[in-house]
Amino acid sequence: MNERAYYGHESQLFGVEEYRLTGGKGDGMRLLQVRNGKGLDFTVSADRCADISRLHFRGENCGFFSANGYVAPAYYDDKEAGWLKNFTAGFLTTCGLLAVGSPCTDEGVRLPLHGAVDNIPAERLLWDMDDEKIWVKAVMRHAQIFAEKLILTRTITCSKNANEITITDEIENVGGEPSPVMILYHMNMGYPMLSEAAELYIPAAEVTPRNAHAAEDLDTWNKVLSPTPGFEEQCYYHAFNGRPGLAAIFNHDRCYGLAISFDSSSLRCFTQWKMMGVKDYVMGLEPGNCYPDGRDVMREKGLLQMLAPGEKKTYGVRLTMLENETQFEALKQK
Repeated sequence: MNERAYYGHESQLFGVEEYRLTGGKGDGMRLLQVRNGKGLDFTVSADRCADISRLHFRGENCGFFSANGYVAPAYYDDKEAGWLKNFTAGFLTTCGLLAVGSPCTDEGVRLPLHGAVDNIPAERLLWDMDDEKIWVKAVMRHAQIFAEKLILTRTITCSKNANEITITDEIENVGGEPSPVMILYHMNMGYPMLSEAAELYIPAAEVTPRNAHAAEDLDTWNKVLSPTPGFEEQCYYHAFNGRPGLAAIFNHDRCYGLAISFDSSSLRCFTQWKMMGVKDYVMGLEPGNCYPDGRDVMREKGLLQMLAPGEKKTYGVRLTMLENETQFEALKQK
């Protein structure tokens, strides 16, 4: 018998439900909760760049939620490292579109930590589904008078037949002047998926420490530690050099994990953020078209990408849930 005969409303198994938060700094924020009926459950934060704030698989958490919790974009502080005051993290925080990484001055313009795009609400938002998939589409306008005029159109597609999510971003320069375009998918792995029982797999061609402190532990870049008081963050840059972009994590005690795949020719800079602190316990797996060293450094190194007036660029990542040891081992053998 057709499955539809068994339920009264499709939301019994799958679909999208819309919410608004009440109370605290997240008051009024729009959220879309998406379920595919196969064990995948995630939340799209419509007022924060349509980022994925929550990600669960079979009831188990995958992402990291910072001590800030949900914070509405009205609280955004665009001075220096003020971005940290409302960094929810969640599973995905998008960084860009004019700045990624350290505060800096580039060609006379002072730029803050990680840019502003993740604090831009969707001005157009829709969702729909068919027998094969569920999708959410959101449009964010990163623009101001006498300055940049960029439009980010994001489409999040979730399969109803497999535990997989695809994020596709089209960035268009609708202004009259060339504009830098920087994007980093700040994906944050958290407990219980992240623990001492988790194995990290990043098959890059080269691994480079960001600084001297990271270099001290280069030999154990992939080791997941226990929460450590006073831990100082470490970043490692992974170069794929033509190989397919891939990063995966699997918790052997919990028997689940996920893989992140991407086009390493367009997202050619991959950052691993290792932060094993107490209450700040997170592993960032971050494909991007730049490294988080500031726009001035990217320009100096010839890595800064530009968008001409009327030009569009498309970026994307795919998330695949790893449901058992066999899937994880098969991934490593590819």
